[in-house]
Order: sequence, then structure tokens, then C-alpha cells
Amino acid sequence: MALPKYLGTETEFGITVVGRPDFNPVLASSMVVNAYAADGRPRARWDYEEENPLRDARGFTQGSMAEAPPDDDLGLANSILTNGARFYVDHAHPEYSSPECSNPRDAVVWDKAGERILEVAAAKASEVLPLRDAGREGRILISKNNTDGKGAAYGMHENYLVDRRVAFGEIVRQITPFFVSRQILVGAGRIGNEFSLDDVPYQISQRADFFEVEVGLETTLKRPIVNTRDEPHADPDRFRRLHVIIGDANMSEVCTYLKLGSTALLLSMVEDGVLTDPPSPAAPVKALHAVSHDLTCRRPVQLKDGRSMTPIAMQWHYLEQAKSYCKEHEGAPAWGQAVVEMWERLLTAVEDDPMSLDGVVDWVTKYRILQRYVERDGLGWADDKLKLIDLQYHDVRQDKGLYNRLVATGRMERLVDEDEVRRAISNPPDDTRAYFRGRCLDKYRDQVAAAGWDSIIFDLGRDSLQRVPMMDPGKGGRDATKDLIDRCDTAAELLEALNH
Repeated sequence: MALPKYLGTETEFGITVVGRPDFNPVLASSMVVNAYAADGRPRARWDYEEENPLRDARGFTQGSMAEAPPDDDLGLANSILTNGARFYVDHAHPEYSSPECSNPRDAVVWDKAGERILEVAAAKASEVLPLRDAGREGRILISKNNTDGKGAAYGMHENYLVDRRVAFGEIVRQITPFFVSRQILVGAGRIGNEFSLDDVPYQISQRADFFEVEVGLETTLKRPIVNTRDEPHADPDRFRRLHVIIGDANMSEVCTYLKLGSTALLLSMVEDGVLTDPPSPAAPVKALHAVSHDLTCRRPVQLKDGRSMTPIAMQWHYLEQAKSYCKEHEGAPAWGQAVVEMWERLLTAVEDDPMSLDGVVDWVTKYRILQRYVERDGLGWADDKLKLIDLQYHDVRQDKGLYNRLVATGRMERLVDEDEVRRAISNPPDDTRAYFRGRCLDKYRDQVAAAGWDSIIFDLGRDSLQRVPMMDPGKGGRDATKDLIDRCDTAAELLEALNH
């Protein structure tokens, strides 16, 4: 039976210093992270001991970790938040890694909380930004997008825990066609392309053009459709973490929900061995680009077996099996049926008319906004004004960002309540180990020396530090640890209780 699907997101946010185009983005990102964490209390460092991003799922380790010193050694900002998330600087961007969640809806809540955290952090950092000249100060803007429009891309990664016993090759075989085609439902949309194609003024996905190979370990060069990083952040004998780098950073809650939910459901079906042979593209990377460039979503993809199939049909292939799985298989997750219903609703709409998803799906909503400017003002798709509007859609400020303004006027479909999001800014999920991590950071911060995804290290003033392992993401939730933490006034009392 498939393992429970613990999942989460990692988002590198775009950063711009208005009024200071020469400002170092690494410094600006560090200011953002430090400004949010600045409360005068000691800050726990990130624990790198169990991390090795060069370990490959294909059974070997590439390169040398000696070439990649920890962020702490580089002087980069790195915080662990009381909601169980990690907030730090990665590749000159502020990055928010959400806490582990047990279902896609919770993942939406804590992903959206990251946007609110970045909004607050940027405002605080802007208050202390050095002046450009007398009487004028800069302003830091944060965008939840994936490209600067000048040839650079930055990531939104998804994480899913899967059963170590499942052959990685089978995951690759089934998930590659799924990734090639799912963008028609969850793409974030962007102006232009990376290939100087005059007939692609706007496309479905922000990330698609930046992928060059089918399978690989890299995340910044020669990006692969399926990433092979084998770093489970959990018991390595039981778990594998599928590190997905191909998705867009979505503003739409519906897109985030479907992106995470459908992928997690597919992985459960792989584990349970219920999927038929996939519609495998003959040239997956070229197919990925072609699907993103076709706003009709109907351009056929050539398959390895000689057939051709539209991305819509490829998604139906997986959806029909997911419907049967959720209805008939006892191992199907409890949240699966809701995901299937959303999946079918959106896929049916794309098949009828993709533009009917205005106000639901990011790439359609943004396209319709831009199209209205093109038609009203006679602008060309390469006009700088349109590029600014494209970027403004992803602005995380609730009073300025175009997506957030659509939400405020009721024009965007939401899945979660804003009160839930605001609670998630400071509080962790109740039913994963993130609860124990977040509560310990909140109550015992002065005695937490370091923390990672799978452990917390306490400094009790003794000869050695005390490590508490958390190797199972499903253990350490509210039901198991709330009363324990509530009655232990110090970390020493907590550790004594845990040892008995």
C-alpha cells in the first residue's frame, strides 16, 4: 500500500530594489531574511550534517561537497521559522521552504503564508535600505515568479516523500509524460520565449524553456524534467524524496492545489502499481517546449510508439486512472477524491475553451489581462509596458500585486480562508513533525542550537549538544507532542521526558 504523501514547496522569490538598480541582490536578499527574523533573540543555525545535494537517485554521488560550503560559512542569512518553515538566501534570492504538510490543501495554506512572510520582510528591509542619494530611499519588491525576462530563471520546487522500495526508473517512466502535459492546467504564463521565436509572444509555462535534458541532478544548468537528487530528509531506508524542479511558482491557489495534489496522487498510484503504460513522448524536452508554446493546448505530441497525442489527452490518460483509483483502491488517500474532482473540472474546461479559466488558472488569467491591453492600446507583445504588467501580476504585496487585487475584487477563485493563511505565518501544521519543530523553536529558542528537517539540536550548557532525531515526517504532530511541550518549561525538561 502506498505511503502517506508528505509534501511541501520551496520558492525562490524574485527580488528588485527600486531606485537602486546597482544594489547587490545577495545583500538585498540577506536584508529581507534578516529583517523578518530580527527580534533580538538568538537564532538557531541550519543543521547541514545529514544533507548531501550531490547524492543521486540512480545510486551514486557526484562531485565533492568540499566545493559547496554551507550558507553560514558564506555569511548568507538563514532562519528557521516557528511555522516549521525555512527562510534563507539561495542563489541570490530569498527562498521560503514550507513545512511538511500531509495533504495538498494544507500545502496551499503554508505556501501562501510564505507570500505574506515575504511581503512583511520586504517592507521591513526597505525601511533600513541605504539611501541612493539625499532624500531618496530605495524600495524592495518581491515577486513570486520564475524568470526576470532577461534570460535568467529561478526555481519553485516541489517535494514528495515516496517509498524507497519503488524503482526510481518506474517513477521516471510514469511521471515524465505527466510533467510534459500538466503545465496546461497549472502553468503561470509569461511573455516571450528563450528561443527568439516570433510566433510565441506568450506561453503557458514560465519554466519550460529552461529545461534541456530528461533526467539529471542539476537544478541551475542543464535542468532536467526529472531531478535525481536523493536527499530524503527522513529515514533513508524507508523514504525517497522526489525533488521536482519543473513546476511554475503559482499565485493561484487552485493551481498550487492541483499541481501538488495531482502529482502526489500519481506517485501513490505508482507505488500501488495500478498505472498502465504511459503515453511517453518520443522527445520529452522538445515536447515540453512545444506544449508550453501552444495556447490552444491541442498540438499533438509525437509518442515513442509512433502514435501522437495532445497534452489534453495525455492528462485524461492519468485522470481516468486516478478516478478509478480513488473510487476502488483502499490505499487511495482521503484527499484524493477532491483532487480528482478539481482535476476533471479544469481539464474539461481546457478541452472546451482554455480561456474559460480566466480567474482560475494563472496562465489564462494573466493572458487575458495582457490581451486587453494589447487590444485597447494597440501594444505589441514585446512592449515594455506589457512586461511590467506581467511582473506586477506576481507582486506579493496585497495592495499592489495584480493577482492580489483580483482576489480583493472577487475575480480570482480561492480555496483557503485568509485567516488560515495568517495563522500559518506563525504556526506549523498540526499533523506532521513540523509541529514539534515549530513549537520547540517558539518555546525553547534560546536553547535550540540548530535544526534541520529531520532533527533538532539543543544546547543545554553541557559538554555535548543533544540531538533529537525526527526521521518520520508523520511523527511529532500536535496529538503526540502538544501536552508534552506545554508541561515542559525548559528544553532540559523536554529531553528528560523524551528519554523516559
